[in-house]
Amino acid sequence: MSKYYKPNRNKNWNYDGNNWRLSRSKIDLFVECPRCFYIDNKLGTARPPGYPFSLNSAVDHLLKKEFDIHRSNKSAHPFMVEHGIDALPFQSEFLDDWRDNFKGVEVKHGPTGLTVSGAIDDVWQNPQGELHVVDYKATSKNESPTLDADWQDGYKRQMEIYQWLLRQSGFKVSNVGYFVYANGLKDKESFGKKLEFEVVVIPYEGEDSWIEGVLSDIKETLDKDDIPDPGADCDFCSYREAVRDVIKDHMGIPAKAEKANKKPENQTLF
Repeated sequence: MSKYYKPNRNKNWNYDGNNWRLSRSKIDLFVECPRCFYIDNKLGTARPPGYPFSLNSAVDHLLKKEFDIHRSNKSAHPFMVEHGIDALPFQSEFLDDWRDNFKGVEVKHGPTGLTVSGAIDDVWQNPQGELHVVDYKATSKNESPTLDADWQDGYKRQMEIYQWLLRQSGFKVSNVGYFVYANGLKDKESFGKKLEFEVVVIPYEGEDSWIEGVLSDIKETLDKDDIPDPGADCDFCSYREAVRDVIKDHMGIPAKAEKANKKPENQTLF
């Protein structure tokens, strides 16, 4: 087993453990696949993670530093001016904690008792005192970035969860958030030890009314012993089922034996 992936987590980090909390990414995992969510948070075995995108992290880090300069100067960043956004980087003593992956914006959800958290990239404030959630993204494609792809629905949910968290924390939050999207340009004649970017600021109007219902569903799921059904489009569950089938076929397990030993569908992991 690689040092990078540790499938069996300390129980303190599982549901009901002292260190467990419901992060933004875990909420999104539940929306994508309740079964993978349950195996991760209740049983303690997470999906193998993707390897980190170091260049994306570098862009994220440098954008934060750049916007922090304007935060200190109480000035608008040129990106904000260019896109006609009447706001300034929000000044708050909590910002460092909000950005920390091990802290984030943290809320105790009254109806379920779940501790919900999420680490944000940035927050801007308009003259009306409303906060705008800001998320940095980096990519490299031939066309200008948009939010039109189906897989980017996760980005939109991400924004809405952050908006919800800040509202639950007592802040006045605009429905409009912004994605600062850096697009690495590939049409240059040479590399020259630098990568140039097109940067666009994409407004997105969030709608967070779905979150309360999902939190209730998450609580109900975690409190059950039954393993939920997989998500309709979950590649991880499809892989597990394909592996199960090919192993049974390879071992020559007869259909009658499989049927006799078959558990209810929602109890079958492999």
